[in-house]
Amino acid sequence: MPGAEASYRVGVDENGLGARIGPLIVTAVLAHVSPEGQRWVERRPRGNLSKDLDDSKRLVSHADFTLGEAWARVLTGDRWQSPQELFEHLSAEGAGSLRRDCPRHVEQQCWGLRRESFSASPELLSRLSGHLTKLSLRGIDVRRVLVTSVCTSRLNRARLQGKNRFVSDLHAMEGLLLSLREQSAGDLYATCGKVGGMSDYDRFFGQLAGRLHTTLEVSRRRSAYYFPGLGHLHFVQDADARDMLVMLASLVGKYVRELLMARIAHFYDEEETATLGVSGYHDERTDEWVQATAQRRRQLRIIDDCFERARDIVREPHAS
Repeated sequence: MPGAEASYRVGVDENGLGARIGPLIVTAVLAHVSPEGQRWVERRPRGNLSKDLDDSKRLVSHADFTLGEAWARVLTGDRWQSPQELFEHLSAEGAGSLRRDCPRHVEQQCWGLRRESFSASPELLSRLSGHLTKLSLRGIDVRRVLVTSVCTSRLNRARLQGKNRFVSDLHAMEGLLLSLREQSAGDLYATCGKVGGMSDYDRFFGQLAGRLHTTLEVSRRRSAYYFPGLGHLHFVQDADARDMLVMLASLVGKYVRELLMARIAHFYDEEETATLGVSGYHDERTDEWVQATAQRRRQLRIIDDCFERARDIVREPHAS
């Protein structure tokens, strides 16, 4: 539990880490938290709030992620005319940079905007705005939401460099935290979802590698570090079911992941009918869809590395 001076809290989580198709999404939510708000931010929501803020796996699915959309809109002021405008605001990387490595004939697979629209009702948006107002009155003032999207091509390229998806996840988290620290007036206290089976993060840090720091705890449940000039980093098991800001990050990330996955599915939907049930994970419906799109992918000369993740060639990090 940080002291009163640790007023900039961050919750970080990933979506799509174990997927077969589509991007890995890492989301960070920054809040200014008063000393009184500290006791609220680390406990599970109660009452009416718990119906809209909890573990994203309980509240949303790939078939219905409207709640994630609503939180993304409310947390950013709900001033966006389209999902693309919202995504560009959330993204830590500019649109041009995200598409920099896309072959021209493949680009529309991930960045086509067919049939995109908002679905959250005014009633839902109003209810979540009320929750946000109550959180602010309790001393939890959300300041920024940032998203990193690591596409299939970049994951496959990192794999060839000996970095599996868990390492890519960790490095994305580091980048978001460093960016948010630049936007904050003080050090951060960050709670991140555990990355795979990692316990000793020292072995896998990217941008933080070699920076002066103190190891506070290393265990299967929690690994904690202090970096002067950055702050406290805690990697916590099941953080998305315990920490309020991590819950928000997970819900927003779920929306972004499903938005981008839907673009891929719609790209191969020639009949212009909604493509339902394609999660992009290792399930029967996705397996069928991958097989069904094989011929069209050959016709369009879609590069395999831009479509499906290759299996990791390095071992998954484990607790040490």
